Amino acid sequence: MNVKRMRTRHHRSSGSNGASRQLNGQIPMNRNHVFDSHGPDVRVRGTAQQLFEKYLQLGRDATGSGDRVAAEAYFQHAEHYFRILNAMAQAAQQSQQERAERQAARQQRVAVNSSEEEEEDQTEMESDNAGEVKDLSTEPQPELSEG
Repeated sequence: MNVKRMRTRHHRSSGSNGASRQLNGQIPMNRNHVFDSHGPDVRVRGTAQQLFEKYLQLGRDATGSGDRVAAEAYFQHAEHYFRILNAMAQAAQQSQQERAERQAARQQRVAVNSSEEEEEDQTEMESDNAGEVKDLSTEPQPELSEG
């Protein structure tokens, strides 16, 4: 039995395209990620921004030549990569906001810890002074003059 005949049209072998297995359907949030795009009549490779611009240009060219069907297909591909760009920008903004919140929380914890340490030091000094009875025999004594 020939294994190749059993494969479907969309089969991916276990060794190819390892990146797609790692993503598990999620959009890669790296704006420099390179996509392989199989458009209506063309295969294009590039970042989401490059593919968006390329499909827009192909759509404009098709519109100019009077091919409305091809133009619509190209514009749909452009819209797809536009949505990917928006998702990446939104994820970057969200991660930046989370980073800022974590940093603010970290700074607040440091401030609280340092103020607690100051309070503990102050309390220790007060308790040392309050509970301590001074032995005055070791202190310098006033001289008494008889006379």
